[in-house]
Amino acid sequence: MTTEKTSCEPKKMHTQCIMCGDGNPMSLRLIFEQGASGEVCASFQGNSLLQGYDGILHGGVISALLDSAMTNCLFYRNIEAVTGELFVRFVAPVPYGTRVTLRAWLVNETPPLYQLKAELAHGGTIMACAEAKFMQRVGNKETTVYV
Repeated sequence: MTTEKTSCEPKKMHTQCIMCGDGNPMSLRLIFEQGASGEVCASFQGNSLLQGYDGILHGGVISALLDSAMTNCLFYRNIEAVTGELFVRFVAPVPYGTRVTLRAWLVNETPPLYQLKAELAHGGTIMACAEAKFMQRVGNKETTVYV
């Protein structure tokens, strides 16, 4: 498994992303940082517009946060890939105003397939976790081929 730390600039590949894009006025503007062992982390605090049930962060938002963390983990390895499979386990309700930490790491790589895990935690308690498989993108947006 490659754990080489790189200086990839994820925003160049994802400027309109609803989760982390700086070119999208509706973006949640997540900022991921890479740790020494290759994992990425970000902090996030939802607002009342992101609720599902009253007072609780919507499960789709939680899923998107975890997916974004794993995508950015690949970006820091200069890998541009799309989610092929995503499994999310919701462990505890996340109150919408709670500041949480996102963390993602690479589990296995067999290019063009990458397996990752992610977690959303508050105060050291895991509130949700995910496993995903990503397929590498080849080509520009008009001629993308998933290899």
